[in-house]
Amino acid sequence: MSLKTLSLTRRTFGWIATSLLLSSTASIAFGQEAGTFGGTLTYLEQQPHTVLYPPAGGFYPNGGILNQITDKLTYQNPETLVIEPWIAESWEINDTYTEFTFHLRDGVTFSDGTPVDAAAVARNYDVYGLGDPTRRFPISEVLNNYQSSEVIDPLTVRFHFSAPSAGFLQGTSVIGSGLVSLATLDRAFDALGDATLIIGSGPFVVESQTTGTELVLKVREDYNWGPALHPHQGRAYLDEIRYIIVPEDGVRIGALLSGQADFVRQIQAYDEGQVTARGYQLYAPSTRGVNNQLTFRPDNDLVSDINVRRALTLATDRREIVDTLYSANYPLATSVIASTAQGYIDLSDQLEYNQEEAIALLEAAGWHLNANGRREKDGVVFELTAYESLPQPQNRAALQLISQQWDRIGITLNVLAGDAGTAVQDNLDPQRTGVGPAMVGRADPDVIKSQYYPRNRNALLQTGGVSDKVRNFHDDQLNGLLEAIAAETDPDQRLSLVADVQRYILDQSYTIPIFEEPQVFGGAPYVHGVGFEAVGRPSFYATYIQR
Repeated sequence: MSLKTLSLTRRTFGWIATSLLLSSTASIAFGQEAGTFGGTLTYLEQQPHTVLYPPAGGFYPNGGILNQITDKLTYQNPETLVIEPWIAESWEINDTYTEFTFHLRDGVTFSDGTPVDAAAVARNYDVYGLGDPTRRFPISEVLNNYQSSEVIDPLTVRFHFSAPSAGFLQGTSVIGSGLVSLATLDRAFDALGDATLIIGSGPFVVESQTTGTELVLKVREDYNWGPALHPHQGRAYLDEIRYIIVPEDGVRIGALLSGQADFVRQIQAYDEGQVTARGYQLYAPSTRGVNNQLTFRPDNDLVSDINVRRALTLATDRREIVDTLYSANYPLATSVIASTAQGYIDLSDQLEYNQEEAIALLEAAGWHLNANGRREKDGVVFELTAYESLPQPQNRAALQLISQQWDRIGITLNVLAGDAGTAVQDNLDPQRTGVGPAMVGRADPDVIKSQYYPRNRNALLQTGGVSDKVRNFHDDQLNGLLEAIAAETDPDQRLSLVADVQRYILDQSYTIPIFEEPQVFGGAPYVHGVGFEAVGRPSFYATYIQR
């Protein structure tokens, strides 16, 4: 969605919605005639879901489920990125972007029969926007400056903000803003690992769960409130989706190619060829946000010096990583955010590989080779540790290749398994993990704030975040820029601020962007109509099986 379009949508939304609704009639009819009702889609997933609290939907396995069982106030068209009606039929935004009023569709219900009305929507957003410490619900990273809700009438709800919240409208379209029933919100955060407790209003309902191994969704027969402009309307075509957890890449591929599975997530780059060679479909939607990268934690003394971080950036041959491990579906990163993200600027000249210059910077910073060929300063040997990020494609192999590259200049990078029992705690301690892999997808300029702001993902581990292990590191200039992006209402100025943040992050050598991350799926030739939301999570609403 371009910000120009967002502004146009806000001012003239009624006309646009009416026009598009009329123009979509033919495509709706086409969608209904094209599909075949019935059947079960067997979907192999690499990892089990964790907690299905919608704001936790950024984790790939969570998003792949929540996208089928919850609806959102609005729908972001994945092709145009324009925000379109869904549960909200229309909306108004005041001039200062501090009040957003939504008019809801009548007759929508959660699968427990309770209405998706203004009171339910208000409660959802109060929890997502303010958190609920008594139930351990964290604040959603996509809701900035949220203050309160106001129920105007049963089908009209207004949200108030303490400061402008330019990204809020887009935020109502993301998986993290999926609507759930009041009964689900009355549960505690930890209880929502049980998918059967997630009561949404989406086209599918959780039928059963075998923890860690299988999840079954059943179609909701009375579903009749899909996104207003979606080519398919009414109930989903499929009767059932069966998720089976299969961690081994080769087993998932084998099951797909032998006909035991219909759809598979996380096709590794080295397996893409055998999928397409057999006539199977390969899907690689972009996550359209902050690139896959290795991020420094400057609170760690070893990487607190900007020249050291710069040296390690120069010592990282990103082209070798991409060419060795990935395919054309993984473009080499040329900035902090993807080339498909809003506000992207090309900063590839700051990401060049130059081992000689890296060594010179380390020598100037006092890190000299010892008798064992390791960099050492004041008796301290330069040795960092990073944990593999399991959701990221071939992340362990990428980290190991970086480790080999840094070894050439006398720096040790230890790569530890992502499922180690201490990984979560160590990743919050910059003294234990001076670097860490990171990425996040969202089709809005706020995505860069989500990644680096201390009260969001806090990728740099600043003070003020969830970690109590950070001693001193805080960057007020960066945080001020990030806050400005969230509050800026002028579209062009907002994109200009995104450009400023990209320049600043690379000027400070806070991160090493590696590649633009897609989600890669494989599908059997008889599976049709697979859709993806704006950042690559699958939607099976219009999917059907036709052999």
